[in-house]
Amino acid sequence: MWLSWKLLLYLSLTGCLSDFSEAVPGLPTSYAAILRIKSGSSSLASFDSKTRSRLSSPSLGSVSSPGWRGTTQHYHSPTNLYHFSETFKHDESVDYGPVFVQEPDDIIFPTDSEEKKVSLNCQARGNPTPTYRWLRNGTEIDIESDYRFSLIEGSLIISNPSEMKDSGQYQCLTTNMFGSILSREAVLQFAYLGNFSGRTRSAVSVREGQGVVLMCSPPPHSPEIIYSWVFNEFPSFVAEDSRRFISQETGNLYISKVQTSDVGSYICLVKNTVTNARVLSPPTPLTLRNDGVMGEYEPKIEVHFPYVVTAARGTTVKMECFALGNPVPTISWRKVNGHNPSKARLRKSQAVLEIPNVQLEDSGMYECKAENSRGRNVFRGQLQVYTYPHWVEKLNDTQLDSGDQLRWECKATGKPRPTYRWLKNGVPLWPQSRIEMINGVLMIHSANVSDAGMYQCLAENKYGTIYASAELKILASAPTFPLNQMRKTIIVTKGQEVVIECKPEASPKPTITWKKGDKVLRENKRITVLPHGSLRILNASKSDEGRYLCQGVNVFGSAEIIASVSVKEPTRIELTPKKVELTVGESIVLSCRALHDSTMDVTFYWTLNGQPIDFEKEGGHFESIKAQASSADLMIRNILLMHAGRYGCRVQTAADTVSDETELLVRVPDLISGDMESAMAVELNPWVEYEFRVVATNKIGTGDPSAPSRVIRTNEAVPKTPPANVSGRSGRRHELVIAWEPVSEEFQSGEGFGYIVAFRPNGTRGWKEKMVTSSDASKFIYRDESVPPLTPFEVKVGVYNNKGDGPFSPIVVICSAEGEPTAAPIDVKATSLSVSEILVAWKHIKESLGRPQGFEVGYWKDMQQEEAAEKVKTEGNESSILLTGLEGNTLYHLTVRAYNAAGYGPPSTAVHAATKKSPPSQAPGNIMWIQDGSHVSLGWEPVRPLANESDVMGYKVLFRQEGQSNSQVIETQKTSAVVLLPDVGVYIIEVCAVSEGGDGTASPQIRVPSFSGGKVTSAQSTLHVLSTSSSSVTLLLALIVPSTSW
Repeated sequence: MWLSWKLLLYLSLTGCLSDFSEAVPGLPTSYAAILRIKSGSSSLASFDSKTRSRLSSPSLGSVSSPGWRGTTQHYHSPTNLYHFSETFKHDESVDYGPVFVQEPDDIIFPTDSEEKKVSLNCQARGNPTPTYRWLRNGTEIDIESDYRFSLIEGSLIISNPSEMKDSGQYQCLTTNMFGSILSREAVLQFAYLGNFSGRTRSAVSVREGQGVVLMCSPPPHSPEIIYSWVFNEFPSFVAEDSRRFISQETGNLYISKVQTSDVGSYICLVKNTVTNARVLSPPTPLTLRNDGVMGEYEPKIEVHFPYVVTAARGTTVKMECFALGNPVPTISWRKVNGHNPSKARLRKSQAVLEIPNVQLEDSGMYECKAENSRGRNVFRGQLQVYTYPHWVEKLNDTQLDSGDQLRWECKATGKPRPTYRWLKNGVPLWPQSRIEMINGVLMIHSANVSDAGMYQCLAENKYGTIYASAELKILASAPTFPLNQMRKTIIVTKGQEVVIECKPEASPKPTITWKKGDKVLRENKRITVLPHGSLRILNASKSDEGRYLCQGVNVFGSAEIIASVSVKEPTRIELTPKKVELTVGESIVLSCRALHDSTMDVTFYWTLNGQPIDFEKEGGHFESIKAQASSADLMIRNILLMHAGRYGCRVQTAADTVSDETELLVRVPDLISGDMESAMAVELNPWVEYEFRVVATNKIGTGDPSAPSRVIRTNEAVPKTPPANVSGRSGRRHELVIAWEPVSEEFQSGEGFGYIVAFRPNGTRGWKEKMVTSSDASKFIYRDESVPPLTPFEVKVGVYNNKGDGPFSPIVVICSAEGEPTAAPIDVKATSLSVSEILVAWKHIKESLGRPQGFEVGYWKDMQQEEAAEKVKTEGNESSILLTGLEGNTLYHLTVRAYNAAGYGPPSTAVHAATKKSPPSQAPGNIMWIQDGSHVSLGWEPVRPLANESDVMGYKVLFRQEGQSNSQVIETQKTSAVVLLPDVGVYIIEVCAVSEGGDGTASPQIRVPSFSGGKVTSAQSTLHVLSTSSSSVTLLLALIVPSTSW
């Protein structure tokens, strides 16, 4: 019920706004809609900012406004447009700052209204529910001290309103625990119309033919009034024509040439546009003088539009021009340096130029010309079209980690160009040391909890102000891990990529440290910590097995998670047969065998054309048979046409998934007439056992097949199908290896089936033939010590059986084997580079037989056997490799051997190398720093390594701009350094020791702001100390800050 009521409210509101937008063309109009959605989202909401402007009423050159009724009027000048792109602000379980749902509108209150009260509306949403205060002309209203004021759900009610006490500009200030926002200004005016002075007006006496101006002198009034004139008695109104004109700017009646018929009494009538009240002036008599008739004279422009007319884009502009003269002047208009707008209209005998829906291109100089036979007169004025501010780029709610930088930008268009102001919690925000405001951009450096609150950007020009609001939340919390990241075991196979997730929730962003066992994990080419904190290991091997710990630390605390990694042998799969063709009604068994790590269980899945087979819904045609733990069979009985397709076997373990496919073709038996009782099957393969079934079919469908006949074998014949895919294979030196695809049994055509392998050196005439008696054979090896490596041969393979010889395959050219490498690499050297890296280099004797495709490096620890060696391969002519992921302070033995397709060559003599000791685990302590503009001077205590750690060779200072991942590095052998921060922003600085075992543990991060290199004098410099020790330390620090640039 609530939702339907809200929807009805929305439709009513948009309907009213649509009506108003038609009444006032061109004024920017927007709509407010409320959509309530339950959501569990905790993401930030971004919403469109609020816009507003008011109708203006220039003194001359008027802009059209809606017709006013005799009740309180609300100016629906540009209404706020609320667009919630996120749903969390509609979820009552989520806390958020106030957001306006309704803001106060301009009000004109008739002083004679029977309501006797004014309501300024204000409504906001927020969690907790917001409270409200009101300001009048910038000063807070004390509602408790004046009985005339009351609050109803945020709206301000003023009883017995008084123009003296209550007129002015009102704003609503709404607040909850997250901050305050200020509404747009709403103007409260009072509509009234006073009475004319009761004094008798003097008669105006003119000659016939002379021009005259009768003054209206209207009484006090608010707002606009409409003028008309009564001739002699009500309701005889003066009719306007080329000779008579009533100005709606001055209220005066102009008669360009008085005639005898004009003599009489004239009364000015004014009407209030809001209250509809009317009052009449005392009469002004017009008489003719008796001293003669006025002669002809040139025009005199008596009323005209201002020298500068301003109008809002989209409104209607009316410019007046009327002249006195004899004869009666003719009025004409033109746009100087251009054409009159095509939409322009001339009213009141051309005395008024009206331009509806005025646009920027209508701006310019306009000329009014009055002329008669005695001469002419001209007036020129400038039309300037302005636009209210309009948002181009608005603010979004933002949450930042403590210490982060905020950058908000709001952009608006308008003419004149808008300027910008900022409010925080409804109060003006001014530039400070950390706060910059430039052309609509707000930047807060090193944001902290005190910066949290509600912010508003105001874009304004002389014609209006629009508001954009956003909430800034500053997060500050110790690291915690979600449950799905807690202790887990990761199982992978060799060569795979491992990613151990470590994404603690914390603010500010925590420093991530990884350990394997009790040792700090060092990054290298294969092991890296990803930007979000997770650990990635490429090309996993057995040496990567173990227990990994990820720790997240920030200034508020720490948390850690543990994961275990197990590396297994990769799984392989064998699916047979690879391709088979069957006839409807036959059966077959597909076999799937998995070669896998014996410590892992395997699961088999069968698919048909990529879709899982449902064994319960396939009418008994499919059966899954698992005779052994490492194999599974698929039985397909009584095959139908629909069973043709690609059959897949997928094997899944805890570490990997592999799959393979085979193709099953299904033939349809020959069709014979329905009245036949026998048939002959022809073109069958020789020496193949067949059984037959009969299937009845008609136009309705096909019935079930009959029981199979007895098995019948066809007669033998000479084979007709030669082997396919004849090719060469790798072999040992002096060998010619010939391979082919065996002929299946159904095409062997008889007993005694075998192969005839014929070959000859390329370019010779006679063929050598060798008999291969096994029908399952797929390879023949011819060995001849006199055959050099890579000698080309012409080869063909034929078939035979007891009935005779069949055809040969097409001739192909293959080469004799190159042979495996015969020489071991020489000059093998192993160089320790760090705690986890050894560089292995070697040379290869090019004259040795057997060209290598690459090299294999074997390495094992001193306490292990060579059989347990880890192996790494290179490809091509590489002569070195960097071994990574090794254990620190450990002796390794290494060998290198060449390999190619024929096999491996002999290994080199083993060489030895020990990895470096681990880098120092102690971070540089008691870091002190002082900032002088963009220069930061650092000092720290020296690092003292433990006995099993590498000696300190120097230090690295790493610094980077916040939000960037790449650090700049300064290396020094001292315990001090000077860092230049080149750009504006917050910098993160760390210090670590450098040793031959690699970089040591980094110090806690230092966050230092840089402000455009601004100079900080020595008197302003502050000494900062970051202590990492609980003991008492007494320091004497002498710093000299130069006065010139560093």
